Amino acid sequence: MLETKNIDIESKLNELGLTLPQAPKPVASYIPTLVISDLLFTSGNLPLKDGKVLYTGKMGPNNTIETGYEASRLATLNSLSAVKEALGSLSKIKRVVKVTGFVNSSSGFTDQPKVINGASDLLVSLFGDEFGKHVRSAIGVSELPLNALVEIEFIYQLK
Repeated sequence: MLETKNIDIESKLNELGLTLPQAPKPVASYIPTLVISDLLFTSGNLPLKDGKVLYTGKMGPNNTIETGYEASRLATLNSLSAVKEALGSLSKIKRVVKVTGFVNSSSGFTDQPKVINGASDLLVSLFGDEFGKHVRSAIGVSELPLNALVEIEFIYQLK
């Protein structure tokens, strides 16, 4: 069993030159987070900044892997903002359990895992290999809400 380290995620964010955006508000009939036992589930997170979807369209001819990667990073930051709003602190996260990434994909686009690596790599940078590595799915879909490039769900284990 892995021992929990005290990881200051907000300091790590600062070291990486990142800041948490304002926690996104639901755009439909759902709640952003739900805690059951020691697990926190998030609703799907979009690449939102200041209430607007920053990365839109489909992966393929109009968006590069690098653009999709950045969209995934931003969706991850939005997830962490929602967690912080729900719990008051990111220090209550023990580890990342699962990431499910949906990628708005053109026909024939098959590099969804490279796009969702933006989320996975950021989480490993913040939580380290022991607590940041997670199980994952990267799925191509034909449409996403608000024409977002990605939508990502997270499951975090709490201390």
